[in-house]
Amino acid sequence: MVKQIIEKVEPLRTAEEIKNMREALQQTNYAKRNILLFNLGINTGLRISDILNIKVEDVRGKTSIYIREKKTNKKRQVYLDSMLVELTDYLAEIDPEDSYLFESRRKGRPISTVQAYRMLASAGEACGYDYVGTHTLRKTFGFHYYKKTKDIATLMYMFNHDSQSVTKRYIGITDEEVKDSLKDFRL
Repeated sequence: MVKQIIEKVEPLRTAEEIKNMREALQQTNYAKRNILLFNLGINTGLRISDILNIKVEDVRGKTSIYIREKKTNKKRQVYLDSMLVELTDYLAEIDPEDSYLFESRRKGRPISTVQAYRMLASAGEACGYDYVGTHTLRKTFGFHYYKKTKDIATLMYMFNHDSQSVTKRYIGITDEEVKDSLKDFRL
């Protein structure tokens, strides 16, 4: 049973954690949809509310899209290059009449954020991760983007954060940096 409230949602910090989540999602109903939603989240850094509002026509045959972020009402370009093969395969298998990329069984509407949360938290629970929620996707993107590029300014811009400290705390880097700095520290 999925916990209703997660104390602290965290990013997936290792390639193994990401692989385990994909494997757990493979065992779910609507596995292709769920894995695409997961991969889109960890590769774009979009909030779940923005991912769920993407329509089929928005992505069909495109390498990037513009969205208006629901929370901030700001326009943002989202690059889909790394997702093209997966998106193309997924679009070939879904009903061409679907309007939303992650359409609910009730036609003409996307799945709910609650449904997305339950699916992700359940997969996380199957992996033994008690810190997985919808923000895990965005935080995972941010964590790995920062680890790879060390470009906090661009990440702040993408996340619409006002300070580096807010961004680092959000993606869990602050705690990790403190832990790493104290690893071999001894007086």
